Amino acid sequence: MKKIQIFFLLLGVLSLHSCNEEYKEDEVSDIDKHAAIETELSVKHIDSADVLITKHKIWKNNKLFREIIKTDTIPSLGDTLVTGEGNDGYDQTAKTKKDYEFYITVQ
Repeated sequence: MKKIQIFFLLLGVLSLHSCNEEYKEDEVSDIDKHAAIETELSVKHIDSADVLITKHKIWKNNKLFREIIKTDTIPSLGDTLVTGEGNDGYDQTAKTKKDYEFYITVQ
């Protein structure tokens, strides 16, 4: 009976510990270039608008078959205040552009 209690205690401690770690789902370090589509999304901030940049690299038989780059102008989300430590060690506040969040669905 004690072995079962110790097992469940350890299981509980391990599950609580894993909840505190940042979870990176499906982080990829290498791309299988035999047959793959590599996609990169980014937003470039300009004066009164933002530019959404979508890049696709199509890989076939370990060779870059095609690269497709699209740009679209989208509305800016405006500015936000960010507080951080300056070079002198004191907290400083600066304005920066708000960033969009990306949500991607793959079928």
